[in-house]
Amino acid sequence: MKRLLIQNGLLVDTEWTRHADILVEDSKIVRITASIEAEEVPLGTEIIHAEGLCVLPGIIDAHTHYHLVSRGTVTADSFEEGSRCAAYGGVTCVIDFADDDKKGNLAACTKERINAMHASMAVDFSLHQGLYSYREGLEEELTALKKAGVKVIKMFTTYRNVGYLVEKQEELKAIFTLCKKLDLLVSVHCEDDATIQKVDTEYSGPYDPPAHALLRPSEAEARGIDTVGKIALELDMSLYIVHLSSKAGLQKVRELRAKGLRVIVETTPHYLFLNKEKLQGPDGALYVMTPPLRSTEDNEALQEAVLNGEVQVIATDHCSFTVEQKKSSNDCRSILPGIPGTEELLSLVYSFAANSGRIGVQQVVNLLSTAPAKAFGLYPNKGAIRVGSDADLVLFDPDHAWTISKETIHSASMYSPYEGMQVIGKPLMTYLRGRLIMGDGMYLGITGNGEFVPQRDVGRGKTIMH
Repeated sequence: MKRLLIQNGLLVDTEWTRHADILVEDSKIVRITASIEAEEVPLGTEIIHAEGLCVLPGIIDAHTHYHLVSRGTVTADSFEEGSRCAAYGGVTCVIDFADDDKKGNLAACTKERINAMHASMAVDFSLHQGLYSYREGLEEELTALKKAGVKVIKMFTTYRNVGYLVEKQEELKAIFTLCKKLDLLVSVHCEDDATIQKVDTEYSGPYDPPAHALLRPSEAEARGIDTVGKIALELDMSLYIVHLSSKAGLQKVRELRAKGLRVIVETTPHYLFLNKEKLQGPDGALYVMTPPLRSTEDNEALQEAVLNGEVQVIATDHCSFTVEQKKSSNDCRSILPGIPGTEELLSLVYSFAANSGRIGVQQVVNLLSTAPAKAFGLYPNKGAIRVGSDADLVLFDPDHAWTISKETIHSASMYSPYEGMQVIGKPLMTYLRGRLIMGDGMYLGITGNGEFVPQRDVGRGKTIMH
């Protein structure tokens, strides 16, 4: 039996913070108390001294696209390389994405993705399953999907051109109705396709990277949220909005919440800290993602929403391409959309919290670990420091100042969208189920050691919804 004793660290859970020792046996936390002396544990126990460090539950990146095959190519970060980014960033579990092949077997899509990830991931993972059409037998598909351990559906209110959009309102409502009946959480990429098509029809300017922000305006996001929010309200069901990007979208969320909508809102570091000025210049293509970067006003509105507790989850939408892949086109309609971000997540959000002075490390843990674990049915095995929880632990130095650059991060994209940003706080050691996967700047993850985590009840709990 492998044992690990972490002594004298500041343990930070969403519900409590205390200086204490923590004992791990095999993959689980078995004891938390003020002091555990070395003499109390069996010979051979590994002892880690964590003075001056925070001990956090493993971070959960609730929105990733590792090894995504898209537009005739594949993303830069494979499952192996995504796992490496995760370990360096204190991330021990990711929620990735399974595509809908529209062949009438969602469970098969999920199982194919699980098998591929299980062979190559070095951190744990769960999934949200894409769903792009209403069809006969869908209830049976969703029932089988639920039995396979995936209880979150991913939908889109845009991308008609690639077949992701469910166009008919009655079919969209029918899908929502089935998901409510089966207790599945619906997550939605919200941009109104009709608005985007209208803007494109009327647009006469160049299609360079800065045009991306014009062609997919924030009004489209607000209208997309309004569409799915009204259906969820009518059916009295919960909703998960992915990567909220705008002040207009936030205002629509507020309006729907005032009417009683139960909604989990996710945003990302790039919508909090980057703006559309990044789309200018020779590197503009590196900053194209969907939805596009917005204005400083949008950044500030979303930052305030985080500080106010209106945003429940911060994830990354990690979808990385190399500089060469990104710059293979200068037309914003064909630039490969997406950026890396898993590794930078914890340090960026902790720095924001520390600089704001309005939220502390417990709230950071909630945004990046506990709330995602609850939303996706992984809690309390994940997202908590409790006896019986998985020993997913991060030894985090809250005083470590460093600069994000392509030399200090590990994405195969070979760039960071946060290049040059000075941050405070850095993961020094990352443990996955009691095993060190990153320490002293060295990556120790084992390909294939990542486990699929089945989802239990999803989207529950007043602590993650408004």
